[in-house]
Formats: sequence, structure tokens, C-alpha cells
Amino acid sequence: MSYDDLDRFTCKVNALVALLDSLEEIPNRRAELASCENHDQVVKLAKSWGFEIGRRWGEET
Repeated sequence: MSYDDLDRFTCKVNALVALLDSLEEIPNRRAELASCENHDQVVKLAKSWGFEIGRRWGEET
């Protein structure tokens, strides 16, 4: 794993942890997330909440 990949991986994990923390802070989010039927819906919902979780850490962009 390159240092750039490590940085992207760390950012992705931090974003996911922050998203999970927000489920406790804003209770209705848990139900909204549970209603998603696929990965794309989860990514879109998370983005609407301010979390960028769609990009895989090893992908170039």
C-alpha cells in the first residue's frame, strides 16, 4: 500500500466512523440508512448528509 493509498484509506475510515457517530446524534438517520436497498443509495444518502464514502480508497481519480 502506498502512502497515498494509506491516506485515502484513513480518510475513508474516518468518514465512515463519523457517519456512524451521526446515527447516534441524529436518530432518524438510522431508519433512513436502513431503508436503502443498495450501495448506490447508501452513498447518495451519505453524501446528502455531508459524507463522501463512495470512492474506494485504492481507486485513482
